[in-house]
Amino acid sequence: MNGKHLLAMVATFVAVSLCLTACSSAPSAQPSTPDNPVDTDQNTTDDGTSDNSTDTDGSSDADGASDVARPDGWGDETHGKDASPGYDTVFTDGQVKRLDIVIESSDWQAMQDDMIEIYGEAGSGPQQPPQPRVVGGSIMDREPAYAPCTINFEDSTWLHVGIRYKGNSSLGSAWMSGNGKLPFRLDFDEFEDDYPEIDDQRFYGFKHVALSNGFSDPSLLREKVTHDIFRAAGLPAPRTAFYRVYIDHGEGETYFGLYTATEVPAEPMLEAQFGDSTGNLYKPEGNGASWRMFDRDSFVKKTNEDEEDWSDVEAAVAALHADRTDAATWRAGFEATFDVDAFLHWLAVNTVVQNWDTYGKTAQNYYVYADPSNGGRLSWFPWDLNEAIKPGHDWHMEESLSLDFGEIREDWPLIRYLIDDPTYEAVYQTYVQQTIDGAFSPDWAEPYIRSAHELIEPYVVGAEGEQDGYTNISDPQEFYDEVDRMVGHVSDRTADAQQYLATP
Repeated sequence: MNGKHLLAMVATFVAVSLCLTACSSAPSAQPSTPDNPVDTDQNTTDDGTSDNSTDTDGSSDADGASDVARPDGWGDETHGKDASPGYDTVFTDGQVKRLDIVIESSDWQAMQDDMIEIYGEAGSGPQQPPQPRVVGGSIMDREPAYAPCTINFEDSTWLHVGIRYKGNSSLGSAWMSGNGKLPFRLDFDEFEDDYPEIDDQRFYGFKHVALSNGFSDPSLLREKVTHDIFRAAGLPAPRTAFYRVYIDHGEGETYFGLYTATEVPAEPMLEAQFGDSTGNLYKPEGNGASWRMFDRDSFVKKTNEDEEDWSDVEAAVAALHADRTDAATWRAGFEATFDVDAFLHWLAVNTVVQNWDTYGKTAQNYYVYADPSNGGRLSWFPWDLNEAIKPGHDWHMEESLSLDFGEIREDWPLIRYLIDDPTYEAVYQTYVQQTIDGAFSPDWAEPYIRSAHELIEPYVVGAEGEQDGYTNISDPQEFYDEVDRMVGHVSDRTADAQQYLATP
């Protein structure tokens, strides 16, 4: 523990010793729910846990220690762990909200020094993905370090919130190009050991929030729009929202640009979209994330971390690689451990929209959840979608996944084995048709993309738009051209899918 944190703990202890009662503000009222045509959550279960439940955020069940005074302005619904997740407040559709972050200049400098240690000096290279230093599927040797900050949102304040840089190429490329618009991750009780008064602090029920910077996306739409398309198709996916982010690190507030806030999968999402948060949640990265073999270290646990049990994943991998001579027996064995239908549905949507940074190309950017409400079978859902809805080639001039997966070999067995099975191929094709008739049809997707573009336009270009040094857009016209490119892509992919389905 550093000296500053030790002094803060001493000061807190003295204050608590003198305080006779804990101070807290009255709970704030929850806003009414706006119309949301793309909200396909299966239920709206509250983010409360029973006395014997496991907190998937890794904290205790008690909402704060009773012998520590909460900070002024603390409200149970705004800051408390047992608050119902405020989806309508944090992940609001049809609005661009403002988030203010205040960081001490010394803590900000520590964050920059930490990045220099990982990547080298800012602005030391072109804006392209750095040469990977792969460790467990990440191009970084380690995650950037957290620093404490203050969050101001609407009429409330959150103290001692952890903030760090996040991402792989979205972080490294922006840093090396000298772009100040970098992606962040917020952890609202990261520093609870140093500041007991914020024990189990939440942001309207959420422990983490990711702030994506729109790397490689001049439209600044893809992260949100693609998540919404998955959910409109009836598939699980994190909630998202647009935010204007301002940061004051000792030199006054600076507009860091238009960000997409993304829900970090945890108890609120699992309860809302699966109806049960007690299962094992994994974020796979590394060799085992390709599903070529079972590798425990590649399946990073995000819930139940203290339990040495990976049997659900191990069983699914074994069933996938079982003998396929008797196709019906193989299918039955695999379906007992893995939600194959949901995966094929995801695969159809993911391939039709065209995603460049996905399974089949990279062994990352997805979660699997052992859903207790579905017999403990593993359910698949996406993560990190800024490279979706994009025609052309990727950074390495490679093609995206074809609709028939003719290029996919057995090193991506979840695709190859399933598409080689005529029964599963037929299910996949049904979902391709459903995708172009529904969530990615020109009639639905094109006006939705246009509407989202108009919503964020004032905060990207013009007087209130992004500023030099804090933007990924080289010219304002690029912002307008890119939305036309996306809309054209919807029609093109619909035609591609129709041609694929018509080919014997």
